[in-house]
Amino acid sequence: MILYLHGFRSSPQSRKALTLHQHLQARGHGERYACPALPASPRVASQLALDLAQTVAVDQLALIGSSLGGYYATWIAENLGCRAVLLNPAIDPARDLQAHIGRQPVFFSADQIDFRAEYIDELREIDTTVTRPERYFLIAATGDGVIDYRTMTAKYRGARQRVINGSNHELSDFSHYVDEVLSFCGV
Repeated sequence: MILYLHGFRSSPQSRKALTLHQHLQARGHGERYACPALPASPRVASQLALDLAQTVAVDQLALIGSSLGGYYATWIAENLGCRAVLLNPAIDPARDLQAHIGRQPVFFSADQIDFRAEYIDELREIDTTVTRPERYFLIAATGDGVIDYRTMTAKYRGARQRVINGSNHELSDFSHYVDEVLSFCGV
């Protein structure tokens, strides 16, 4: 299974999620793809993703997490011992998301989320360190205006890393890297 975890205020309809699904379908692996709509609560979102991940054997699982989804993917990978690709992953969302408490629009959707103050503590509860960097593949963009790529490369020191000169937080040029991502995932 390829389990894609979208970022904060994103959805399964994001460009990266759709690109991944299309590439997997083209390779005959569309049925191996899952991308749940993650709720605003980090506790509920991470548990939902963990429960879904546990439906397959660890050697049949690869996580791909973008931004906050990368934070969740790291937590799950550390708990299960599976591979994870991290796309501009959140490093300290408990700090960074304090400015986003309240009602927020969801990208690629007409929905909104209610990001509550207690969710900051939920983020702290699942903070984790990387114990086996060889399980990870980091893609970090120097042009990310949300998360400094240097904090990403430091947290995932020892992991396979691709630092993209330029780009942005969304990785709007993700289609250039999707084959490399899927190769790391074993597809």
